[in-house]
Amino acid sequence: MDVLHLIILFAVMQVAIAFLTDGFGFTFDEGMWQYIGRNWFRHGLPPYSGGVDNKSPLIFAVFGISDKFFGVNYWFPRLLGIACQSVGLYFLYRIANHIAGKQAGLLALTLYGLSLLWRSTGSKYVAYTETYAVTCIIISFYLYLSAEKKSHFFLSGLIAGSGAEFRLSACFGILSLVVLLLRDNRRFFILFLAGIICSLLLFTGFLFLSGTAPKDFIYYAITDNFGAGSATDHPALWKLENFTDKFFYSELILFYPLILAYFFIKKKWDPLVWWLLCAFIGINVIGIYDRAHLKDMLPALSLMSAVSLNYVVETYKMPAKQVMMIVWISFFPKTIEPFVSLKKLFSHPSDQSGNYCHEPYPQPDIGDKRKFGLWIKKNTNDLQKVLIAGYGAEAQAYSERLSPSIYFNVTQTSKAKERFIYEVTQDKPAVVAVPLFAEYTRDVGADMRSFIHELVTENYNLDTCVYGYNIYRIKSMNK
Repeated sequence: MDVLHLIILFAVMQVAIAFLTDGFGFTFDEGMWQYIGRNWFRHGLPPYSGGVDNKSPLIFAVFGISDKFFGVNYWFPRLLGIACQSVGLYFLYRIANHIAGKQAGLLALTLYGLSLLWRSTGSKYVAYTETYAVTCIIISFYLYLSAEKKSHFFLSGLIAGSGAEFRLSACFGILSLVVLLLRDNRRFFILFLAGIICSLLLFTGFLFLSGTAPKDFIYYAITDNFGAGSATDHPALWKLENFTDKFFYSELILFYPLILAYFFIKKKWDPLVWWLLCAFIGINVIGIYDRAHLKDMLPALSLMSAVSLNYVVETYKMPAKQVMMIVWISFFPKTIEPFVSLKKLFSHPSDQSGNYCHEPYPQPDIGDKRKFGLWIKKNTNDLQKVLIAGYGAEAQAYSERLSPSIYFNVTQTSKAKERFIYEVTQDKPAVVAVPLFAEYTRDVGADMRSFIHELVTENYNLDTCVYGYNIYRIKSMNK
């Protein structure tokens, strides 16, 4: 099978996994970005003014453009992400072909394509920021390794900078290129740096044009990610358990023998080793160990493994087709999620919505969160604001209603709590939805739950219960 057909095959497989999972609705993160992007493109509320998440405005723009042209949907951002990953597959092939020939290129393409489909590496999260950041770093590395003109080093920096603007973890890929340039190509380092600076200037201009203050980007997307209550605030034991789970109890272990062989074959710290090392450091610095974060390591792991396998094939005269078959069997994703979703799609399961309002109060799945959001849309008007307590991003996105606070989804830093309480107190929403399921008590701090309880007790009447949420309507509206 040639390169184009392989890339098309992997794209089709990505579509199958990305669309046949999770109840055919927004994931939690997609719901946040859809809400923020919609507020930006529909209501003129720029990022961090119409909603807060610790991501770049670039990903909000993807979902905002999607909403503008196609309405509330998740298919466009996912297809765009799959197209982006397919570009990454092509350039990874080009890197391996440049380093060790076409056979190594096909092996690298196959290893990377299959590993992107693993559940343990966030296969279904194709619309996430990692997709864009990793693809940019792959292209940047290709331009660096195959550079024939000075301009290629500038372009390498320009594209690498774009990756960091999608996701800051790309800075660790940039760090590996900086190390290599300072070690081997110092005379071109200034060109690479100029490309990064140019990218940053373009991004700063984009922020100004969008109405986003650069200081807001720095605070919400960078500094607010660290400290008490932030996304990275986890105890050491939690981090150790998640590190072990991701690196020793996942398909990543399939790469380890081939990586060890690579060190014996090369016996030096070459560009691929530096790339892998910096990506590994980046994952541990962030310390969340989300499955999608492992995508940062997959390109280097795939390239090093492909070089090792190619060495074995050429040195020991092994049949390349048989080696490729072993790779497909070993690395093929062992996931049943798409099949479960297909069964749900064709079996037409009975409506379970009534069960959510009775003990033991199960948490609604993604499909029913979508239905809940649509229920809110149907039972409120465009001018009414709605607060969904806790982690309700998916329902908030589908409801197409504004939250009274930029913190429409729980963020538990001290400043976020203060602003949330102030904004909700000053601009009380028409409707408040409070979860009954146990996850609300477990995941949301007692102080925030206490505030919500006092708010609805003093100012709202209980109207009904829908999909596991008590629905409260403001008293003045019921007079």
